[in-house]
Amino acid sequence: MTVNGAASREGTAQAEVTAEAVGRVLGTQAASPLSFWVGLEPGKVVQLDDVVVTRRDVPGYGPVLVAGVVTTVEARHEGAAYDSDVFLIADGALPAAVVEVAEVRVTRVEPEVFVPPLPGSKVFLASAGDRDQALYFDVMDRRIPIGMGRDGQPLYANFDFLDGTRGAHVSISGVSGVATKTSFATFLLYSIFNSGVLAGEAANTKALIFSVKGEDLLFLDHDNLRLDEKARIAYARLGLPAKPFGSVHVFAPPRPGDPNGVPHVSARTQGVSSFFWTLTEFCEEELLRFVFADADDERAGYSLLVGQVAARLKSWAEPVGDGGAVMVQGTACRTFSDLVELLSDQLQDEGTRQQWTGAQTPLGTVNAFLRRLRSAVRALSPIVRGDLPFYRNHSVKTSDAQVSIVDLHNLPERAQRFVVGVVLRGEFHRKESSGTARPLLFVVLDELNKYAPREGDSPIKEILLDVAERGRSLGVILIGAQQTASEVERRIVSNSAVRVAGRLDPAEAARSEYGWLPPAVRERATIAKPGTMFVAQPEIPVPLAVAFPFPAWATRPAEAAAQPVKAGADPFQGLPGVEEDIPPF
Repeated sequence: MTVNGAASREGTAQAEVTAEAVGRVLGTQAASPLSFWVGLEPGKVVQLDDVVVTRRDVPGYGPVLVAGVVTTVEARHEGAAYDSDVFLIADGALPAAVVEVAEVRVTRVEPEVFVPPLPGSKVFLASAGDRDQALYFDVMDRRIPIGMGRDGQPLYANFDFLDGTRGAHVSISGVSGVATKTSFATFLLYSIFNSGVLAGEAANTKALIFSVKGEDLLFLDHDNLRLDEKARIAYARLGLPAKPFGSVHVFAPPRPGDPNGVPHVSARTQGVSSFFWTLTEFCEEELLRFVFADADDERAGYSLLVGQVAARLKSWAEPVGDGGAVMVQGTACRTFSDLVELLSDQLQDEGTRQQWTGAQTPLGTVNAFLRRLRSAVRALSPIVRGDLPFYRNHSVKTSDAQVSIVDLHNLPERAQRFVVGVVLRGEFHRKESSGTARPLLFVVLDELNKYAPREGDSPIKEILLDVAERGRSLGVILIGAQQTASEVERRIVSNSAVRVAGRLDPAEAARSEYGWLPPAVRERATIAKPGTMFVAQPEIPVPLAVAFPFPAWATRPAEAAAQPVKAGADPFQGLPGVEEDIPPF
């Protein structure tokens, strides 16, 4: 016991010699096991987010480490009584001392002997080992780098809270265009794929990204021409290679009016496929409900009618030819407009209406349903059709590449909702049927407040709630981004183990949804620069201020370096081949 105690005191003394002393625990402010104040020595400076440690020798326990993060720094004149005294003090006419103090929020006490640090005890900037201990990095068996701290050292997240082992899902909030939410989400994915934390599962782990901001996310597999040496050094310090994503496939909707279904993208030609659903699939899979995917639709009186009509289409629609067309009640439908016109005729006819509705339905309800359905024709016609060869690949799937990007920016909002709902349902059912959570599927969805609003219900919201509540056990991890977390369904946000905030609107920052941010951090979030995120995870009592490096992959077409053409690669990949053209007869 004596030997161990002596060795422990010797180690403590050695740590104090190597660490930089910045001040002493104040005696004019009450110190507690949860927080304390530090008076800084002359010439010493600490800033917000610095990690500091102090020690106390507790009888019967030995040295106790008290570590924390600086949350407030203040400077004042000691001896001044009035605001105007500052001028007299500056001129040397009034004696006063400049005093700097810092508030420290305790993050860890080791061993867990919760006693306050003693006034007058020396406080040190945390050395490498103490810093890891203060921020719980030493107990993270599987950790991924999430960026750099203000001290220039790497910060980590515990992967156990991302892959479903102890928690799952990420919620990212911030002002659009300033908070860099999407950039951080892609960096987080890149870190997961390249940090080695996935080990042998890396090749089979997939990511599905829904892109709504132009063609900015279509070049993740291209080098960024703006990457400089400073950013390369940052990647090296994080233990990550400074390179783009290695395996990316893009899915885009067909160009409107194009008989060949060419993908509607302009800047990228390789690794792009068009996606759409045939009328056969639309009827067999009861996709009609995703045409009415708005929360207002669910509150309307025709929500029951949607289910009835979808069930009739599933029963009565028969495939015609090889283009995905259907025959319903003796009428052939080759376009979405044809199908809508058929439903309109059938539901407005007194003789056939009850066959479709299954019960006596007021004409007003039927007309409301048809008005909403007709308004979807223009939006959905390019992606719901029966006029393209049925055998060609047209489905969004994650098996083609490690990162699959679904480009939505050329679609109207109505069609975007349809695509998100149908694709998410398909991937979630695929994971359910596989019977195992591995390999993982990460889903990145921006504008979450649009797809899972706090008020109302919709088919998409049901799926996202299912992902949030059951996705952890199925290996489906949601990385959701939104401008306003206060407008997102509470259960989705509350099920997110990792929460991130970038630049916040002052009114939004005052909402209760950001209670995980201490008051000082909330204020800082309203002035945060792009690239700075505040990350909270269950193991660490305080959010970490993280600066993630400049993307090594192109974030817009102008940044994309040309890719070398691989031997044997088809330079016309992404364009329709001869066998995919519609025959002229």
